[in-house]
Amino acid sequence: MQSRGQLLRGNRDRSEQRDACEETRIFGSRGAVLYSAPMASLLRTIEFVGLSLWLGSDVFLSFVVAPGAFRILASRDQAGAMVGYGLWWMHMIGVVCGIAILLARLLRMRTFASLATPAALCLVLMILLTVVSQHAVSPKMAALRVQMGSIQAAAADSPLLAEFSRLHRISASLESGVLLTGFAAMYLMVKELSAVVEV
Repeated sequence: MQSRGQLLRGNRDRSEQRDACEETRIFGSRGAVLYSAPMASLLRTIEFVGLSLWLGSDVFLSFVVAPGAFRILASRDQAGAMVGYGLWWMHMIGVVCGIAILLARLLRMRTFASLATPAALCLVLMILLTVVSQHAVSPKMAALRVQMGSIQAAAADSPLLAEFSRLHRISASLESGVLLTGFAAMYLMVKELSAVVEV
């Protein structure tokens, strides 16, 4: 005959086992979903869509919006204001997309080493170039624009205009760097996918 204490301990052990099995069933199923083939495909899709959106916005602003603004609008000041507004949004889109891509890679590959691959390093460089352009170059250009009052009316030998032009060249170089690095990242991501398919 089992004592009352032994019966209570047996009931408690069985209850703990049931709880452990239930936790394994719940969290195990979540893990199975998170690391399943469909989820990996979804995360990889997020990577490609995010990079495509970033590159597309850069190409559209650089080769459609900016030239069109300076060709259609009445003054360089209006065109510059429009391009500056679009540039701010493009930078925000780029940083958000870059972070989303890196997070998707981390979840898909389940290791921080995924952030040290050539494709990921290209993305990190793109984010850094974008942040420098937005927070180090653009504010100085905006301040010079305010000081001059009108870029179009500024004297050709104005030191403020000369400094503005220098910063504009830096800004254009940074955006070109983002675009070229983005194409390299896309190539490397496709190469990663090709290696997986071949295996």
